[in-house]
Amino acid sequence: MSEYFGKNVPKLGFGLMRLPRVQGAEKDTIDIEETSRMVDAFLEAGLTYFDTAYVYGGSEEATGKALVARHPRDKYTIATKLNAGAAKDEADAKQQIYTSLERLGTDYIDYYLLHAIGAGNLPKYNEYGLWDYVKELKEKGIVRHYGFSFHDSPELLDQILTDHPDVEFVQLQINYADWEDKNVQSRACYEVCRKHGKSVVVMEPVKGGTLANLPEKIAAPMKAFNPEVSYASWAIRFVASQEGILTVLSGMSNLEQMEDNLSYMKDFKPLTEEEYAVIAQVQKNLASVDTIPCTSCRYCTPGCPMEINIPGIFGVMNNYLIYEQLDSAKKSYAWRTEKGGKASDCIQCGQCEEQCPQHIHIIEQLQKAASILE
Repeated sequence: MSEYFGKNVPKLGFGLMRLPRVQGAEKDTIDIEETSRMVDAFLEAGLTYFDTAYVYGGSEEATGKALVARHPRDKYTIATKLNAGAAKDEADAKQQIYTSLERLGTDYIDYYLLHAIGAGNLPKYNEYGLWDYVKELKEKGIVRHYGFSFHDSPELLDQILTDHPDVEFVQLQINYADWEDKNVQSRACYEVCRKHGKSVVVMEPVKGGTLANLPEKIAAPMKAFNPEVSYASWAIRFVASQEGILTVLSGMSNLEQMEDNLSYMKDFKPLTEEEYAVIAQVQKNLASVDTIPCTSCRYCTPGCPMEINIPGIFGVMNNYLIYEQLDSAKKSYAWRTEKGGKASDCIQCGQCEEQCPQHIHIIEQLQKAASILE
């Protein structure tokens, strides 16, 4: 349990973005019966934090049916989010809270977040006056606590928390694989929050599932230390063991995943020194994989005649090289290149290689990416 806002909050939160689906049904609709069983098991274990969002297709409605309509409102807490990018204007953005309340079937939200803030969309949140708006919602009792989820640099995070010191919590992507990653900078962002005295909600503790399915050569220290526990348990306990964590969200998709999480989080015990040493060795194993040394500086992209998302493609390739999950890599690659600029579109003009500070053989690496991911 973590002490927060004068009450105890369980260290595991139910992330409602990856709910089970009825395969073959129209638009693969959410399986309400399976979701209800998962909700019941979660509550029976004494856990209370449910996380959804305005833009999670069908999630708020499913939460209303599986949770709100079936359990007393004072037995759980709900977090949902306002996404400025999904709004056509300021009024539309400010209407989202009322749509969320209707979908959920409740008259208040326990934890309300401005969603997925980064340098690209921060101006829109500012322009629409949403920082003041969430404070107004709290004054009206529609929102109990407010914060934001964040995907950007520690420097920008520090500036936001300096500009908005009344924010009560921050949701960050934190996991042991990204702890020292130069792009995600999990540890540095976490430390900025702690400097400002903010509690942290953790998202992606299992890195989209990749840390639950590690290659044997990477996970060998975990298997040797305790072959009986799941790889996911190591990942979730790592983040839950850090100071100032409000809760750790796990996006569970079936009852089996729920039961595994409950087996070690129902009665949470922080990592021991020996277990931290095991994770440190796994981090070394991850770092030892021969990956493309791209830093995502993007010097290579402005002059590309084919508008290829070189850093994005290299990021996908690096995940594939480390975790060896081809299906996941191909899906990520398709998303990264859906607006054009595939690796195979490279005309080998060489301008990118002239600009690369890391002296990467970009043309050769794009050819490899095309052969594996397309």
